[in-house]
Amino acid sequence: MGKIFAIGDVHGCLVKLMTMMERLKVDSDTDTLVFVGDYIDRGPDSRGVVDFILHLRSALHHVVCLLGNHEQMLLNYYLLGRDRELYFLNGGLATIRSYGRVETPEGLKVDIPDEHLAFFRSLVPYYETDDYIFVHAGLRPGIPLDAQTLDDLLWIRYDFIHSRQDFEKIVVFGHTPLLKPLIEHNKIGIDTGACYGRQLTCIVLPEMKVIQV
Repeated sequence: MGKIFAIGDVHGCLVKLMTMMERLKVDSDTDTLVFVGDYIDRGPDSRGVVDFILHLRSALHHVVCLLGNHEQMLLNYYLLGRDRELYFLNGGLATIRSYGRVETPEGLKVDIPDEHLAFFRSLVPYYETDDYIFVHAGLRPGIPLDAQTLDDLLWIRYDFIHSRQDFEKIVVFGHTPLLKPLIEHNKIGIDTGACYGRQLTCIVLPEMKVIQV
């Protein structure tokens, strides 16, 4: 197995993501590219980010895309009509503007292409290797990985971030925007607030090299 390139929350920041990929030297045959979720909302081009990641998945052999709480909110809103206010308050209007709306028999609806909807539905809650666990938000301390709730995997913050527990493997996560990457013995946080005018972060493993745009 080669290197792992883990990229933090993109949140619609297509230019930063494209610039990041120009800087990374990903070997398609041996390396793995991991996105920790939150591709959409808040930033200017959610649709463009998804298009670009779909291109990466077709061009590279090993791309892992995790589910973020923002993708879950979009699915709840789009498919189930739930959590409308929660989604809008958390940057969902930027995604709706990015995709546009279409008239349906039920009224106006976000115009998400089938390929993009399939992408959102394909996202996985976590990814595990021999040495690392990649997850969007974190883990509930004291709970085995296979017993974690989806709500915690997507939403947990400080109960996880402040924990000194040994999770058996290093947990790489996003979700909570930090001023700089958090690198501790048991966890690595790589959401550095790209959508707030700060940097998009990638951690290269196992060498622990930080690359930022």
